[in-house]
Amino acid sequence: AQGHGPGRCRCCCGEEAAERGAAWALYLRIDRQRLQCLNERREGSGALVFRAWEERGDRAKFVESDDDEELLFNIPFTGSVKLKGVLVMGEDDGTHPAEMRLFRNIPHMSFDDTAREAEQTFSLNRDPLGELEYPTKIARFSNVYHLSMHFPKNFGAETTKIIYIGLKGEWAEAHRHEVTICNYEASANPADHRLEQITPQTHFIS
Repeated sequence: AQGHGPGRCRCCCGEEAAERGAAWALYLRIDRQRLQCLNERREGSGALVFRAWEERGDRAKFVESDDDEELLFNIPFTGSVKLKGVLVMGEDDGTHPAEMRLFRNIPHMSFDDTAREAEQTFSLNRDPLGELEYPTKIARFSNVYHLSMHFPKNFGAETTKIIYIGLKGEWAEAHRHEVTICNYEASANPADHRLEQITPQTHFIS
């Protein structure tokens, strides 16, 4: 990668794209069993919009609202997240969400709960190609284990459609003691469990 000589850009486009994709990898840290999307027309479709950066252009995967234009996502993470930016991609028409409100650490939010003040509110532009990044106030989103995203309105259509949501930031493991308890409960025999843990690492090193 450094064969260009001094003073020239050191990274090739492929690497740059891969780095950009890695920055949007928080979707891997979502606890999908507990992910909720309220007012989704097709059950389970809300989860489809959280996917790899490289797959953001797959327009066959989307969520559309049902009764009206509102959508509400409850997104639990598998650890603690520092959320740095959000990207929302939709169609270039009235179904694109026009506003996004973010709430942190209020599990199982309902539409009634959205009456409270959001941590941060964004006016959205139509973004059919997934090019616009909305930076969060990092101080407010530095220890997020649960993120709620409320889309109260769109650009005039009866329903709202979202193709891709990108979450950018850093992830840290949950507190050690919680992890230890889980491990202990999950294993019948601690001695067997220790062996299991050692073996994969050995393979990994060689």
